[in-house]
Amino acid sequence: MKVGIGADHNAFQYKEEVRIYLKELGYEVKDYGCYSKEAVDYPEIAFTVCNGVLAKEVERGILFCGTGIGMAIAANKVPGIRAAQVVDPYSAERAQLSNDAQVITIGAKVMGIEVVKKVIVEYLAHQFQGGNSAQKIRQIMDQEKKSMK
Repeated sequence: MKVGIGADHNAFQYKEEVRIYLKELGYEVKDYGCYSKEAVDYPEIAFTVCNGVLAKEVERGILFCGTGIGMAIAANKVPGIRAAQVVDPYSAERAQLSNDAQVITIGAKVMGIEVVKKVIVEYLAHQFQGGNSAQKIRQIMDQEKKSMK
């Protein structure tokens, strides 16, 4: 699986650690930035990762900022993207199994790196199976289409 990652300056170090960790686990990683601790605005990073997901450059995206909140808000503004802020392995699992989230967001200032690694492994280990959740996802996507008209 190819995974896209991106972060603002507040989470640059986490992104770097996760990039290395994912490669160690055998994932192909596309790094969409930022590339230093120099201050950047997170929306552009979120948009770039999400557009990479939609263009099928990567299968899933992982976004980091200080809290994960800003990245989640920005990512969910990209039509066709379902981004979920995750805080523990269970929410990461449900992001995929219940919500078919193509992107997760993580807060580097509110989560330890070892928990982050567990969260990411859990998220990437699951595939959306549809079932009872499929109609809910359709409703969300239908509303998105209506709102775009």
